[in-house]
Amino acid sequence: MSPTFTIMTAVDLSDYSATIVRYSVWLSKQLNADLVLVNVINQRDLDMVQRAMTGYEPFSYQNYLKDQVQDRKTSLEGLIEAASPGTVKCRCLVHSGIPYRELLANIDIEKSNLLIVGTKGRSNLADVVVGSTARKLYRRSPIPLLTIPAGFNDLP
Repeated sequence: MSPTFTIMTAVDLSDYSATIVRYSVWLSKQLNADLVLVNVINQRDLDMVQRAMTGYEPFSYQNYLKDQVQDRKTSLEGLIEAASPGTVKCRCLVHSGIPYRELLANIDIEKSNLLIVGTKGRSNLADVVVGSTARKLYRRSPIPLLTIPAGFNDLP
């Protein structure tokens, strides 16, 4: 039996995510591949929330993080369901940390053969043409990297 081909897709839940997931689903069907959607909660954002809420008695950082993970998993599952209801073997993962580092670590963990990312993500201020996470992945990815440009909507 040949090893399973696995596609890992970085999903930041921006406006471009639905297109990236649709393309990933299409490609996984073409290649008969497993699909892993990965979202990373940026550690910078978590640190900011933790600092801002320090001293507020009813605030629990652990509950906040747990709620964020659950909300994001639900969003990922919604994207996969909208793109391909029940027709693709897909897992949805949410991690926290520095996005490009978490994605690179998950390549090894998931034994991925291809990484799909968007060229534009959540931030519209810096890195206007190609996002900073995508740019770092271009230089460091140990596997082939497929990029989906912002505004791409045509599936073959």
